[in-house]
Amino acid sequence: MHLKTQHGNIGTVDEVEAPKPKMEDDDDNVSPVEQVRLTVTNDDDPTLPVWTFRMWFLGLLSCAILSFLNQFFSYRTEPLIVTQITVQVATLPIGHFMARVLPTTKFRIPGLGSERLVILNPGPFNIKEHVLITIFANAGSAFGFGTAYAVGIVTIIKKFYFRKISFIASWLLIITTQVLGYGWAGLLRKYVVEPAHMWWPNTLVQVSLFRALHEKEEKGDQRISRAKFFLIALVCSFSWYAFPGYLFTTLTNISWVCWIFSKSVTAHQIGSGMRGLGVGAITLDWTAVASFLFSPLVSPFFAIANVFAGYALIVYIVTPIAYWGLDLYGAQKFPIVSSQLFSAQGQRYNIPAIVNDKFQLDIAKYEEQGRIQLSTFFALMYGFGFATIASTLTHVSLFYGREIIDRFRASDQGKEMSIQD
Repeated sequence: MHLKTQHGNIGTVDEVEAPKPKMEDDDDNVSPVEQVRLTVTNDDDPTLPVWTFRMWFLGLLSCAILSFLNQFFSYRTEPLIVTQITVQVATLPIGHFMARVLPTTKFRIPGLGSERLVILNPGPFNIKEHVLITIFANAGSAFGFGTAYAVGIVTIIKKFYFRKISFIASWLLIITTQVLGYGWAGLLRKYVVEPAHMWWPNTLVQVSLFRALHEKEEKGDQRISRAKFFLIALVCSFSWYAFPGYLFTTLTNISWVCWIFSKSVTAHQIGSGMRGLGVGAITLDWTAVASFLFSPLVSPFFAIANVFAGYALIVYIVTPIAYWGLDLYGAQKFPIVSSQLFSAQGQRYNIPAIVNDKFQLDIAKYEEQGRIQLSTFFALMYGFGFATIASTLTHVSLFYGREIIDRFRASDQGKEMSIQD
């Protein structure tokens, strides 16, 4: 006989008795990482419906919208990334609304069997549906990076080299590069996902938010609930963004050195946060803070300190010496900070003129225009960017080589698994 309860597993009604809610809290299944233990709960209710209509509808819609928005905003000077947390917040009231208004209609889907009925509205909107919707949105935002990396190749071909590329070729390029990443993720899942020691700080932010939005807090001496605090912070941050984003855009880059010495080229090179070294420049726009290296709130302090030390070394020491002290390769003929390509006379380099119809370098035209010149900062960034590849391998091998070997051995022997995998 069919179940009377509205909470069937995966949103269906079968001719079996509904399993009783089981709350799993195994002391042996505790993460060895303190931050994970403090954030992730071991409790699980296997009776909550998961594969529901509202999960598929909101998940696919969120994936499509974030994919479009992030690609659109990626062409800003300071890229604006709409992360999955935005969807995580927005879909909560929508999910509750759908749970109230959708009918409890039951219907069959071909291939699931004649005894299984799918419920359009299996009951209250729950945390498992919410998590899956956010995973869909995460894929739409390229897992926090905003856009698919290969889109930049298509953009360069069209707008930098002024060449044509067909939609099919562009689509295949983007799809193959994205699928390549999924393939590597599948191959390395056993080593970088399943082991309990492999934890991801960015994910803990979402887990904490899920618990704040769905778990009921016990009444006590706490003055304000987590959900109410989050709502207040959300409204305040949303309201504030109107000022640096639209009403007073100067707040994005406050360069007081440029204000004081408004007619000095050197002062602008030193103090400008947009076209200079940004010495003394500050910002009151969070999108500017998190536009390139993402939110610093979710990164460990040692990582932030390491990034700042490298930044200070390159920007405040190496670049000024190369530009003003040594005038390397005639550096002072060009802007100190620029991503443009220049000729030896300081003019913008005509890239399309040195590329023939077969998309190959025309040596004669290149020799006629002369060598390509880069700004000092851009050239150093390119050089150090290549150096980071070798330095990353060296650093990981020296500091974490033994630990990586031990984790690989433990994974091969199946000794450890992540909690709630």
